[in-house]
Amino acid sequence: MNDRITLTLNGSELTGRAGQSIGSVLTEQGVRSWRTTRNGGRPRGLFCGIGVCFDCLITVDGRPNQRACLVTAEDGMVLSTEGLPRG
Repeated sequence: MNDRITLTLNGSELTGRAGQSIGSVLTEQGVRSWRTTRNGGRPRGLFCGIGVCFDCLITVDGRPNQRACLVTAEDGMVLSTEGLPRG
């Protein structure tokens, strides 16, 4: 059984495994931060990993402000960091 899936982050292809969260795929692929805070521009990514904080917000298939730690990655998903707070 092939459990490999492919996602796109800002036009770059990433691979993951079926059942992983988006946050898990990004972290496993070496993406540690994908947005910054409004005040101070500090990097944010996966922090709590359980949906308590909002550090891992990302746009998924055009839906903004999705918590990457809670959304299960699916083959063909398009992820975007555009429109997220930057500095």
